[in-house]
Amino acid sequence: METQQISPLLCDIESGLCELPESTIETPGQDLSQKDKSVKIIYFTDPICSTCWGIEPQLRKLKLEYGHALEIDYRMGGLLPDWSYNSGGISKPTDVAHHWDEVSRHYDMPIDGDVWLEDPLASSYPASIAFKAAQLQAPYKAILFLREIREMVFLHKKNIAKWEHLETAAQKVGLDLDRFKADYDGQAQLLFQEDLALGKQLGVRGFPTMFFIDSQGQSEKVYGLKPYAEYENALKKQLPSVTKTAIDSDWETLFSSFRTLTSREFAELSGQNRQEVDTYLQNLADKGLLNKVATKNGVLWVRA
Repeated sequence: METQQISPLLCDIESGLCELPESTIETPGQDLSQKDKSVKIIYFTDPICSTCWGIEPQLRKLKLEYGHALEIDYRMGGLLPDWSYNSGGISKPTDVAHHWDEVSRHYDMPIDGDVWLEDPLASSYPASIAFKAAQLQAPYKAILFLREIREMVFLHKKNIAKWEHLETAAQKVGLDLDRFKADYDGQAQLLFQEDLALGKQLGVRGFPTMFFIDSQGQSEKVYGLKPYAEYENALKKQLPSVTKTAIDSDWETLFSSFRTLTSREFAELSGQNRQEVDTYLQNLADKGLLNKVATKNGVLWVRA
């Protein structure tokens, strides 16, 4: 009896999970204890995981409210090795276009699925390896790099499997390009394989998956797109004494923390009514304080 294999790019909108084409569930064997900050989050993601883009509002809020108490360890999961499968209703890149448009509306995050019609990606591996190369230079810049390539693929319809786009993103966030290329061809390849191996070891079957780990190595898993309260509760379970930092909801402060914000992200961070956010931000753009990047499925606001 054959088991139907679900395409990794066909994310389940209800569960909010982009599943791997194959899943090897193994018992964790690595020592996950950490001693730097109070809680460590091992975050398995992928540059083209649409649901991972969907949780950016929650993730950014978690960083602002609890960044003093947690460390986020970004791991690449290998969502799309290639197109050597035919299952789950998606057998070729063009099949993804409609799905991405649907996901965009459901998550209220701008995604233009036409990249799969105009310049489709053959794999998510090049972008994942590039992220590992960025990490080797500066973890903070690597997060900026990941955001940059996600905006490229989800909003600007850029094929981030192509080196030209990865190099452009690296330059934009201030990476040393010679070292970036050398690491991409060298050590980053090994680090990416280590991420894939750790994912298998921990039984990761889709993205996003987060492991909240306390100082004793005890783990609480949250997978798929969940309301903010679920991520917050997982953190509090691992560290009951954790205190929350109040977010300064002033638009200038928020755009100082994050150069780009979607309307959904701004609503999550500012506490403003989602129905009023677009008008509020448009007024700021009309005054020349923000730049507006409009797509067919939503807007990205950029600090001017």
